[in-house]
Amino acid sequence: MISLRDITLRRGGDPLLEHASVTIHPGHKIGLVGANGSGKSTLFALLRGELGVDAGEVHQPGDWEVAHMAQETPAIERPALEFVLDGDRAFRAAERAVADADASGDGEAIAHAHLAYENAGGYTAHARAGELLDGLGFPAEQHAWSVAAFSGGWRVRLNLAQALMCRSDLLLLDEPTNHLDLEAVLWLEQWLRAYPGTLLLISHDRDFIDAVADETLHIEHRALTLYRGGYSAFERQRAERLAQQQAQYEKQQREIAHLQKFIDRFRAKATKARAAQSRVKALERMERVAPAHVDSPFSFEFPTPPEAANPLLSLEGVALGYSATPILQGVSMSLRPGARIGLLGPNGAGKSTLVRALAGELAPAAGTLTAGRNLSVGYFAQHQLEQLDPAASPLLHLRRLAPEALEQKLRDFLGGFGFQGDQATEAVAPLSGGEKARLVLALLVWRSPNLLLLDEPTNHLDLEMRHALTVALQGYEGAVVTVSHDRHLLNSTVDEYWLVADGAVSRFHGDLEAYREWLAERRRSGRRLAEETASGGRSAAERKADRQRAAAERRRTKPLRDRVEHLVREIERVSAALAEVETALADPAVYEDAQKQRLNDLLREQGALRGRHDDLEAEWMAAEEELAQAEA
Repeated sequence: MISLRDITLRRGGDPLLEHASVTIHPGHKIGLVGANGSGKSTLFALLRGELGVDAGEVHQPGDWEVAHMAQETPAIERPALEFVLDGDRAFRAAERAVADADASGDGEAIAHAHLAYENAGGYTAHARAGELLDGLGFPAEQHAWSVAAFSGGWRVRLNLAQALMCRSDLLLLDEPTNHLDLEAVLWLEQWLRAYPGTLLLISHDRDFIDAVADETLHIEHRALTLYRGGYSAFERQRAERLAQQQAQYEKQQREIAHLQKFIDRFRAKATKARAAQSRVKALERMERVAPAHVDSPFSFEFPTPPEAANPLLSLEGVALGYSATPILQGVSMSLRPGARIGLLGPNGAGKSTLVRALAGELAPAAGTLTAGRNLSVGYFAQHQLEQLDPAASPLLHLRRLAPEALEQKLRDFLGGFGFQGDQATEAVAPLSGGEKARLVLALLVWRSPNLLLLDEPTNHLDLEMRHALTVALQGYEGAVVTVSHDRHLLNSTVDEYWLVADGAVSRFHGDLEAYREWLAERRRSGRRLAEETASGGRSAAERKADRQRAAAERRRTKPLRDRVEHLVREIERVSAALAEVETALADPAVYEDAQKQRLNDLLREQGALRGRHDDLEAEWMAAEEELAQAEA
């Protein structure tokens, strides 16, 4: 086991840990959390043997094999598969021993070397490496590509595969999901749950920590505190402790009131909408754990956006891509004011391409994309971090958007994003990726758009900033389209999903659990197809005909699916109106004699809305049944 006893660990003269102690048992999986700069990466360096403690004792088994995920990869010409195999040091040593023995011609040495090679898993090593690459999203034809042929994000995936390839006793992973899509994140969760060694994981993805970790180690006030359970369990336990601190009481209550208002509004809107109950439960959980975030340095909200026409955007027969062959074809969708849409789909299917088109940065190759009157778009994408002026300060960036605003107002606004004091006036060049992402978000929020397009907005953001963004998005009154592998963000801020897959965009009738099942079935189908092809199965023409039949089936049922969606929106609208009437009826003043006429009007309106609500529910249920029969 690993034992840290009363350790003090300094970086640059200041202690990151002081008189800290913790015991980590073999086979445990631990999520390491704490504010940026609290010492998480430094603790990893200590466990890798790269640093020593300034005081205290560290006990770690000397024979443990330690694997970690490198953060940078040079542009080398080594094939990707061979690069991943380098992670299994025992395999490489056995491989060299076999080559040396074969060269010596010594029969006994050859026999011993081949036995050691078998014991090192040499005969299955290439298959294991291939499985890791497949799981992390590399098609088989890319396994032979050189490392240099991949972009930075894909090289990070190769680093992760190399770390997983090592048959380690201790695995240290620092932000392994940062460059993964949702499909790869789900695969990695399964792999890590089956990992037999000890795992320490730094991640800003709370759902990922929940799925993998059985304990959470928190760095706070230079101390180490170990909590049982994943991030949600840690959050609840910390909330209970902080809730007892009276000095924080007022701020806690403001946060809880904010969340309660949103929960009540959503409950009223989503009486019968599918997946509504899981959403409400997620929000209620946020209410319970709100005190865990009372000491967050981040607090902001979106201003009320300008009104715009309905629809905000409409696409008719749109084709999108970057060459003669479009990535997406026949896209016909519309965005209404207040819509909250999450884009799902495999990596490379065209999610970011669609968002770029909605943002006006990519013109359709065919079809029409029409913007509504008074449309104001706020677009967040990772490449915008590089478009910041490195010599300008956060305050100057914001002043360029609002030259007439008072400096104190600008400083107060930036303070909500963690840019306080001198941080607001220093150049952005040395800022980390997370700090630059916060600044880009701040500039976007200030513009007050009525359509937000968010492409992986939580990359590089720590857990507290992710929480603040989630809360702000809940209160945002405009429309949102989000691409993210952060399931907590999607579950907490999205009402419906669009599926981007196989060159098309369609509404996805289900939640993220249903999408997980869709991905699993897609992988199974892919394996079956590969087996059929390998054994002389269906021809390419037959498979094309199958796809054409499936597309025709989607077109045939589209009117029914559209009717179901229309009825769901009508139920939400009537439910919201009914909630407003019932709120008014809950006011004791309305029952006074002077309010008799208003009371009668409210009661009549309540009766009419309830009747309309019941009629719509009946229509919706019938439409759902008709759609189910048609799809069957």
